[in-house]
Amino acid sequence: MAKGYWIGRVDVHNEDGYKAYAAANPAIFKTFGGRFVVRGGKFENPEGSSRSRNVVIEFADYATALACYRSPEYQANIKVRQPHAIADIVIIEGYDGPQP
Repeated sequence: MAKGYWIGRVDVHNEDGYKAYAAANPAIFKTFGGRFVVRGGKFENPEGSSRSRNVVIEFADYATALACYRSPEYQANIKVRQPHAIADIVIIEGYDGPQP
């Protein structure tokens, strides 16, 4: 079964306000077996638009990734983030088929 992922791109405009959101996330993700694959780090954006931060979180499958996002805990945490940052989050099913 293919894994599920969150791909997040974030621009933070109030670092102090954003800290509470960031601090609450690991416990929420742990509940759903999520693990950070990418959390910040250097990047280039050779095409299209970007945001200043990038995050990829891996889950056991797509359904679990959706359940985490839709959980009451994460929905409450979105409200903590929104006054302090703009985010694009994509929840996507991984690929486990043949490779080149």
